[in-house]
Amino acid sequence: MMKRREFITLLGGAVAAWPLAARAQQGQRVRRIGVLMYMPADDAEGQARLAALSEALQQLGWSEGRNLRIDTRWANADDIRRHATELAALPADVLVGGTGTATAAPLLQATRTVPIVFVTVIDPVGAGFVASLAQPGGKWLELLKEIAPSVTRVAVLRDPAVVSGIGQFGAIQAVAPSLGMELSPVDVRDASEIERGVTAFARRPNGGLIVTGTPLAFVHRDLIISLANQHRLPSVYWHRRFVPSGGLVSYGPDTIDPFRRAAGYVDRILKGEKPADLPVQAPTKYDLVVNLKTAKALGLDLPASVLARADEVIE
Repeated sequence: MMKRREFITLLGGAVAAWPLAARAQQGQRVRRIGVLMYMPADDAEGQARLAALSEALQQLGWSEGRNLRIDTRWANADDIRRHATELAALPADVLVGGTGTATAAPLLQATRTVPIVFVTVIDPVGAGFVASLAQPGGKWLELLKEIAPSVTRVAVLRDPAVVSGIGQFGAIQAVAPSLGMELSPVDVRDASEIERGVTAFARRPNGGLIVTGTPLAFVHRDLIISLANQHRLPSVYWHRRFVPSGGLVSYGPDTIDPFRRAAGYVDRILKGEKPADLPVQAPTKYDLVVNLKTAKALGLDLPASVLARADEVIE
């Protein structure tokens, strides 16, 4: 029933070729991991994700400088494919795509023989990384209706250029009729498109906003939050980092814990397990974050049921 799904899984690629590469490297004392991150090197959350992965690996007996080497590339839209190619050519025993589809896809394009662990992929089925998962439900839409019962129209900000954007909108669309909601997709490819779309949507009453998981929403998050509050649109965001900046409510999985869990997958691959045999994991912990100051500015009296479930309340 979770809309913003965060996954840890292994992508087998050309599975038949993987055991040959693994056997050729069994005699090496130091194993090598390549990590690709789609964010700046000084991003605090990115550093926290990498630290969680490293610490969990250490607890499993893998220590940098002793029996493990971690090569990390911090990429942007212009150089992510080049960095993926560099990591695939190291050679590495395992590659980790640490920022969802944005890193998993270029790594898969760069190699079909090195096992790939991908983390925080929103729609792994739509992306073609795995064959099937349970259909996500309408938790974001349900939450929006709970905090703002008058909302009957919802603008859904998504990136139509990636399959996860299409998949997330489709999943929300599937439950909208049961909640009496009318949906309007708004693309997030650039700032002017976002501003035009949200402004046009807000001309009619009883509107709300859902911001789905996409790197472009992060790029334009200050604009999105400003537009939502300017037009008095109750909004639900997929990531907690929107809320301290003025977003109303976020609901999504913890973004650090999956990297600790990913370490277990890396460990199992390094010890000889086949990637194709390892199952997809869905997140186990979801965080609900609420900004009371924004709620007051929007004239919303958040229900006690929401406040009681909140993991963090910003006053």
